[in-house]
Amino acid sequence: MFWQAMWIGLAIAAPVGPIGLLCISRTLRGGPALGLATGLGAASADALFALAGVCGGSLLLAWASALSRPLAWAGCLLLAWLGWSTLRRPPAREGAMDGESQLGRAYLGTLALTLSNPMTIVSFAAVAAGLSGGLPLTAAGQAQVVAGVFSGSALWWLLLAYGGGALLSRLGQRGRRGLDIACGMLLLAMAAALAWKAAGG
Repeated sequence: MFWQAMWIGLAIAAPVGPIGLLCISRTLRGGPALGLATGLGAASADALFALAGVCGGSLLLAWASALSRPLAWAGCLLLAWLGWSTLRRPPAREGAMDGESQLGRAYLGTLALTLSNPMTIVSFAAVAAGLSGGLPLTAAGQAQVVAGVFSGSALWWLLLAYGGGALLSRLGQRGRRGLDIACGMLLLAMAAALAWKAAGG
């Protein structure tokens, strides 16, 4: 069950979305460690959702349904702030590294952003039901699912931060700044799309 959950964690993390853009942007600015801290915030949220899913998937779905709109607006505001912050900050010096406080903020920010996504909640409730076959899991089975989901998600962010970072490091200063601006604009576009959806558009 661990390996199944690991592949699921990897599959859920891999599609490029807001967290992927943040990971790329922060890897450009602060190096792979900052990018990985960003991704690990999402991996931790995924593990929490997996835990909630295996402990009570129906309760998780009910909670997600009741709070879907407030969560969507919270995620929208956080995305907009992250996009604006990305656009307005000055170009990073090549090879510059952020301190431990930046690592902590990167981790907590993406943890909050992932926790505010109702679709992620629904996904993990469905995953938990599928892995258990609709039957309650033992404590060992629950631990395997949670550990597998976290491991798969963390593996993706490790590959993106360090593998992608090695490629991104070859960009010149203008190329790095251009990609950073593109990430910021895409984050703002995602925030606008989420706001439209939350407003019932």
